[in-house]
Amino acid sequence: MTAFAYNALPGRVVFGRGAARTQLAAEAEDLGAKRILVIAAGAEADLATELCAQFSDRIAATFTDVRPHVPIEVAEQARAAADGVDLVLSVGGGSTTGTAKAVALTTGLPILAVPTTYAGSEVTPVWGLTEAGRKTTGTDPRVLPRTVVYDPDLTRTLPPGLAVASALNAMAHCVEAFWASRRNPVSGAIAEDGIRHLAAGLADPASTGELLLGAYLAGAAFAGAGSGLHHKICHALGGALDLPHAQTHAIVLPYVLAFNAPHAADAASRIARALGVPDPVAGLHRLGARSGIPAGLRELGMAESDVDTVLAEIDPPVDNPRPVTAAGLRSLLHAAWAGTEPEKDLP
Repeated sequence: MTAFAYNALPGRVVFGRGAARTQLAAEAEDLGAKRILVIAAGAEADLATELCAQFSDRIAATFTDVRPHVPIEVAEQARAAADGVDLVLSVGGGSTTGTAKAVALTTGLPILAVPTTYAGSEVTPVWGLTEAGRKTTGTDPRVLPRTVVYDPDLTRTLPPGLAVASALNAMAHCVEAFWASRRNPVSGAIAEDGIRHLAAGLADPASTGELLLGAYLAGAAFAGAGSGLHHKICHALGGALDLPHAQTHAIVLPYVLAFNAPHAADAASRIARALGVPDPVAGLHRLGARSGIPAGLRELGMAESDVDTVLAEIDPPVDNPRPVTAAGLRSLLHAAWAGTEPEKDLP
C-alpha cells in the first residue's frame, strides 16, 4: 500500500436537471444571503436574471464585465462592485467563476456557483489572475465555492465547438491528476471515473448529464492532486497570448500526454482503459479531431515565433514523470502549434 495524504475539501454539491431553477433560492437562503452580487458574462446575463427571479429583491449588484484569464483590472472592478454584499453568485463558465474567486480572495465572501460549462473551477480552491501578460495562480481556501448547483439543462445551449473544448479541458484535469505534485489513489480513482463519464458524453453530445458529472469529477480530481506540466504550459499561453482557455487546453493535452506517457505507464494504462482505447495519446488526438477541435495552436492565432516567447514563461515542475528539457519543451510546443501527430520520442 502506497502512503499518501489527501485533503478532502469542504463544499456542498447539488446536482440535477432543473436544479438551478428550483433550488437556487433555497441554497442562497441557506448561506444567509441578504445582499447578493451576481457575476455573469454578457452571454449569461439574461439567464442569471431568470434564475434569480425568485429572490431578485436580494440582488444588490450585477457584474458582467467578465474576461478570460481574469485581468487584474477586471478583478479590481468586481471587488468594488462587491461592496456591502454578503454573497457572490456566479452564473457561467470558468472565467466567471474565476472572477468570483478574485472577489473572494480579498474579501472572504462566500461563493454560490452555477456552472454553465465543464470548466470544473467551481470545486477547486485555485485562483488565477493576469497582469502585464503573465498569469499567476495560487491556492486559497477562501476562493472555494461553498455550494455548487449543477444543472445539465444549462449546458444544453453551449455551442457544439465550445462544449467539446470545455469537456476536453475537463479531461485535462483528469489526465494531469495521475502525475501532479499531490497525486494520490483517491484523486486517481476520481480522475479515472471522470474520464469515463467525459468520454461517454463526448460520444453522445446530447448527454449533458454525463459531461457535467465528468466535469465535476475532473474538478475534484484536480483539486486533490494539483497541477503539473500541462497547466503550466496552458497558463503561460493564456497569460502571454490571451488564447481561449478551453480550446488551448484541448489542443495541448495529447501532446503533454505523449511527452509523459512513456514514463508514466500506469497512468497511460488507466487513461486508455477509461477512454476505451488501446493507445490513450492517439485516442485523445482522434477524439479532438473528430469533435472539431482546431488542429493546432496556430489556428487560434498563435504565431510560430510565439513558441520562444511562451517557452520563457514556463517553469516546468521538478516532479514531472519525464525530465523536462528546454529542447523537449520547445519540440512539444512547436508540435502543438503546428498540429502535427503527437510523438513520444521528443528530446
